[in-house]
Amino acid sequence: MSTTSTPSDPVARLSAAREALRNELKKCIVGQEDTAELLLLTLLCRGHALLLGVPGVGKTLMSATLAKALHLEFHRVQFTPDLMPGDITGTEVLEEDPATGRYRRIVMQGPLFANVLLADEINRTPPKTQAALLQAMQEGEVTIGRETHKLPSPFLVLATQNPIEMEGTYPLPEAQLDRFFFCIRVEYPSLEDELSIALNAPGNALSTVNAVLDAEALHALQKTVQAVPIATDVGRYAVRLVSATRPQSGSVAGVTEFIECGASPRASQALVLAGKARAHLNGRAHVDFADIRALAPAVLRHRLVLNFRARAEKTDADAIIARLLAHVPQDNA
Repeated sequence: MSTTSTPSDPVARLSAAREALRNELKKCIVGQEDTAELLLLTLLCRGHALLLGVPGVGKTLMSATLAKALHLEFHRVQFTPDLMPGDITGTEVLEEDPATGRYRRIVMQGPLFANVLLADEINRTPPKTQAALLQAMQEGEVTIGRETHKLPSPFLVLATQNPIEMEGTYPLPEAQLDRFFFCIRVEYPSLEDELSIALNAPGNALSTVNAVLDAEALHALQKTVQAVPIATDVGRYAVRLVSATRPQSGSVAGVTEFIECGASPRASQALVLAGKARAHLNGRAHVDFADIRALAPAVLRHRLVLNFRARAEKTDADAIIARLLAHVPQDNA
């Protein structure tokens, strides 16, 4: 495994890692720079990400490439209506000891035991199976039978959804949606990028991707993100944005009348932490208002429960967040 050199300055170390990672991702991924950066921010913040995009825009390939470039174990599970919780977590089985003839319980670990788990089309499987991920996403562990097992660290769930086809799906409950750090829209590539994809088939280059970081180096970068300072005014702005989504406390025109339930304090935590990671990733020693504004859509779009009026008037979460950013002032005046 080839790794980047390790400068002593944390900012320089992260900058070097970012550039090395970008170069490796470009071997397989054409365009999608914003999506790749949000995935890196998710990892730096020890979070999980929900990827929204139609089939064929590179969600699976991007996930596999990211895992290989970071020397992380990658597993993919296709979520289907007949998938059971044990198919993901693993199960206890009885094994006979040839020497004594006695049986003992052993754990057959499921695909959840990996650094990066791609939960493909997570809304295709019933809530019972979706819920099998909750403990793993929140505590980094899984209970099988009577024992609780720690998952590898770092641990990242990337769940995909097709935002168009809703027939035969099971919407994720709000409690589980809230566990996703980001909701990332994976858009169609530009015409030039799509031409490059069509002519060069970059997905075939996955075997050429080199590991530029490992789990230990990633842990060190995660710790530096936590230490990035944020001014009280910037933190207060992030909290005001989140609070303004709640009908009982918000009063922004064009926002709360379309929302049945707003974002929780977990969204405020995510927005502040993501701002720290973005500032650090861009070589700044403090969080700016621009960091909060840039990350608000990815943090909030899956945490807003829209009411009937929003559906009737075809108003989506992104439009509501745009109004929020336009009307909530950065100062507290």
